[in-house]
Amino acid sequence: VIEHEVEIDAAPEAGFALISRGEDFALYTDSVEEVIPLGEDRYRWQVRALGMAMSFEVEVTECVPHEHLAWRSVTGVRNQGSYRLSAVEGGTRITLSLEYSLKSRLMEKAVNKAATPLVRKLSEEIVGRVEARLKSEV
Repeated sequence: VIEHEVEIDAAPEAGFALISRGEDFALYTDSVEEVIPLGEDRYRWQVRALGMAMSFEVEVTECVPHEHLAWRSVTGVRNQGSYRLSAVEGGTRITLSLEYSLKSRLMEKAVNKAATPLVRKLSEEIVGRVEARLKSEV
C-alpha cells in the first residue's frame, strides 16, 4: 500500500470535480497515455511507467461527492485505491491510497523498490496540474 498526501489551494468541491473525471488523467501526468470511459463508472487505463506499458480496466466502487472516490481494477494489473478530500484552512487536503499486485513476484519485487517514489512523483504531478488547472479557471 502506498499513501501520499498533499494540500492544494482550492475548495474540496473544485478539486473533486477534476479528480472525479477519470478520462482527464492523461492531461495531469505524462505516465497516463489514455483513459477511455467505458460507461457505468468503468474506465480503461493505458499507462507507461518504468519503461513498461500497462493496461487495465477499473470501476469506481465508491463516490461521495467532494469527499471520497474509490476504485478497483477488474482486468489487467490488479490495483485498488482512493482519493480522500478534506477541507483545511486555505484549501483542501488530498490523500491518495494505492494498493497493487503484479503477477510475477520477481517483477513485483523490482517494481516495489521504485513504486513508492514513482507514485509519490506521479501524485505530486497530478495534483500539481489539477491545482494549476483550477487556478487557470478562476
